[in-house]
Amino acid sequence: MSKETKVIVAGRLSYANVWEPQSINGSEPKYSVSVIIPKTDQVTIQKIKQAVELAKQEAISKFGGKIPANLKLPLRDGDIDRPDDEAYANSYFINCNSKQKPQVVDQQVQPILDQAEVYSGCYGRVSVTFYGFNSNGNRGVAAGLGNIQKLKDGEPLGGRVRAEDEFGTIEDDDFLA
Repeated sequence: MSKETKVIVAGRLSYANVWEPQSINGSEPKYSVSVIIPKTDQVTIQKIKQAVELAKQEAISKFGGKIPANLKLPLRDGDIDRPDDEAYANSYFINCNSKQKPQVVDQQVQPILDQAEVYSGCYGRVSVTFYGFNSNGNRGVAAGLGNIQKLKDGEPLGGRVRAEDEFGTIEDDDFLA
């Protein structure tokens, strides 16, 4: 795998399973995140497309000597694939996963220890490596999850409201009186 198949992707994190691996439909548990990228971020989109093309070329031997027409590709259109989810509107997204736990850091590249700091809805940068696969008749290019850097907070996805947004502090020790 070459350095050119690795891209640092900035966007909004969704389905962030970065602290504990999750099993999907009985498969091997993996760490994963969906990165939502605004369609206006053409620089990142082009870097992803170039890395995907290179990953296709590097995987020709896995594909039987030529690139198949019906490859599964990692860059997906939120308006087409998730039309009922407003978080994905006017955006592309990539689903990344890994068996290895990602390192999760803040803006100063210091480890984040509080798991509540990184959640579905916050914004960050994700190191993604694109690679070809041929497994059980499925062929395509996948997105491998590397490390994650949180950039800023965002509106939590999934309907849960943050406690600090729901409650104020209580000054009176005898609040039930």
